[in-house]
Amino acid sequence: MADVRPFRAVRYARPTDAVTTPPYDVIDLDQRRELLARDPHNIAHLTLEPDPAIAGTQLRQWLADGVLVRDETPAVWWLEQDFVGPDGVRRSRHGIVASLGVEPYATGAVLPHERTHPGPIEGRLALLRATRTQLEPIFLLYEDPPPIEAPRWAPEMQLADVRLWRIDGDHGVHEFFADRQVLIADGHHRYETAVAFAAEDGADRILAVLVSATDPGLAVFPTHRVFVGRPDVDPPGEPFASVGDALGALDEEPAARSAAVLVRADEIRLVRGGAGELDVELVDRFGHGGLSYTPDGGEAVRRVASGEADSAFLLRPLRVADVFARARIGKTMPPKATYFFPKLLSGLLLQPVDA
Repeated sequence: MADVRPFRAVRYARPTDAVTTPPYDVIDLDQRRELLARDPHNIAHLTLEPDPAIAGTQLRQWLADGVLVRDETPAVWWLEQDFVGPDGVRRSRHGIVASLGVEPYATGAVLPHERTHPGPIEGRLALLRATRTQLEPIFLLYEDPPPIEAPRWAPEMQLADVRLWRIDGDHGVHEFFADRQVLIADGHHRYETAVAFAAEDGADRILAVLVSATDPGLAVFPTHRVFVGRPDVDPPGEPFASVGDALGALDEEPAARSAAVLVRADEIRLVRGGAGELDVELVDRFGHGGLSYTPDGGEAVRRVASGEADSAFLLRPLRVADVFARARIGKTMPPKATYFFPKLLSGLLLQPVDA
């Protein structure tokens, strides 16, 4: 099953909030400019550099200058991330940072749950070839409580909302995961990039944060769907006077059957689908033309009310158990089926491909 091991991390000699970023694929153009201007050594200068060769040269220069340093011995890391979710609830999520051996999905050790596109993989592969470093971790889930306890000593690294403890050695982590499957919560394109790189180079490790499905801080939120230029998306359903009333009715719907709240300029409806179908699959019937996504239900409703969009579908969050169940039978879901919040920070730990 999953091959999880300690690794010799590369990290900033003087870590600060100014060098960290969200994952590369959620950064828009304005945020990119702000991150690049924030610090000359912000990790975005590597993850978002258009020319992979320049990114590779910069990384090697930062190592030579001591901006980045390499640990002498392997370790796993315990990570805690505090956050307030879109629902206004404060939580703390816990994970193990380690090195994962990559292998094709067919082996069953690593389970995907969303479909990917070839474009992002091609770009990430060029960057990986040039830097020979996993610059950002992927987010994995596993079942059962974690194999190690939270450390009781002071963290090695502490930023605004994140704390990291270095735990030298293995501490049973490799053995624990050796008979378990792990599920990709976030980072499908990066994982498939690593598989492609391993096939051509032989280096087959990726940086991962592994979070227990039993962790009380694990939060999954829906990603709502918005259609523009698609007046044809108009399925029948039960009408409601307000979005709030419709959402209340949606919460009462059985989880074993798909349902969603359709918001149009002239009506609000509760649309019901079939048994054994997920909410995202119900909406996926209408195709991807004119489709965009948002985790903010209020934003989706506002876009319809302002005339920017024809319709919006408000969805329920997927249950982690359902995601695991689908993945185990090899059934992937539409893109943006899940929204695991918050995103992992990039720039805390890096992993050379030989780690």
